[in-house]
Amino acid sequence: MDQQNQPAAVQEKQQVVFSAIQPSGSITLGNYIGALRNFSGFEDAKARLYCVADLHSLTVRQDPALLRKRSLSLAALYIACGLDPKENIIYCQSHVPCHTELSWILNCFTYMGELNRMTQFKDKSAKHADNINAGLFTYPVLMASDILLYQTTTVPVGIDQKQHVEICRDIAQRFNGIYGEVFTLPEPYIRKTSAKIQSLSEPTKKMSKSDPEESFVSVFDTPDAIRRKIRRAVTDSENEIRYDPENKPGVSNLLTICSALENKPVEEVAAGFAGLGYGALKDAAAEAIIKEFTPIQEKYNALLQNKDELSAILQENASRAQALAMKTLRKVYKKVGLLQL
Repeated sequence: MDQQNQPAAVQEKQQVVFSAIQPSGSITLGNYIGALRNFSGFEDAKARLYCVADLHSLTVRQDPALLRKRSLSLAALYIACGLDPKENIIYCQSHVPCHTELSWILNCFTYMGELNRMTQFKDKSAKHADNINAGLFTYPVLMASDILLYQTTTVPVGIDQKQHVEICRDIAQRFNGIYGEVFTLPEPYIRKTSAKIQSLSEPTKKMSKSDPEESFVSVFDTPDAIRRKIRRAVTDSENEIRYDPENKPGVSNLLTICSALENKPVEEVAAGFAGLGYGALKDAAAEAIIKEFTPIQEKYNALLQNKDELSAILQENASRAQALAMKTLRKVYKKVGLLQL
């Protein structure tokens, strides 16, 4: 549900915003448009939590040292994208034990059939056939715990993540149906200008950091690398620029990128290229990306010059998150009958 269409009650001070990203690789242009860029516009919310989802990343084998480095890097990126750690709560998932504690309880209120239907499980199982682990299967339950712990009202997501918010709501409704109104039912927040960004080399597939490097643009790519990748983006044998995802997926993907970064309807963007060739479209897409990423990269690099300060921010923010989470967890424990000392 778009924020502009949300009930007035949700737009008032009791609004709680939660978002999480895995620190498992390069943050792509698709991640940025689908999630990071959605972080603005919630200044009046009661609480805003932005989580480094390091536990989720363990469904795929990780290099421990690299995972720690990426977690700190993602926290710095959150701040570089404009999130003030005093006004928001920026923390690592593993620093707040309540996430995994609630996850076990919610596992007991989630059905196997629901998890079997999750498209991400199917996709990741195909990609990692040698490591189809239980964590990969129950991933949506931990995600539901992430969200429900904070009585979240609003979850900024890309279109492809909407299914996870839906199963979260299903679990919460089931629990509430048994024990009363324990959990707030969250709504997905998808910007009208937000869309799924496709692979540059296979524009019928979602842009993914697990694909070959030339298939995606990273937030940390240099201007030269961005121009090179966009110039090589697959289009088609025609030379007409129009938005037609079915017949012209490559061209439509470039138009979508321009539309999202320029905050213009995609049809208006397409009209602006009337009579021009694909080269003009690719140049415009590359420059729009560079304009967006350059100030973020500058602030990010400055933040990583002082890692001790970053660590201190994460520690303080995790304490704030834990205090909020415990309010919900204590209530859940009492409802299900766990003895509290």
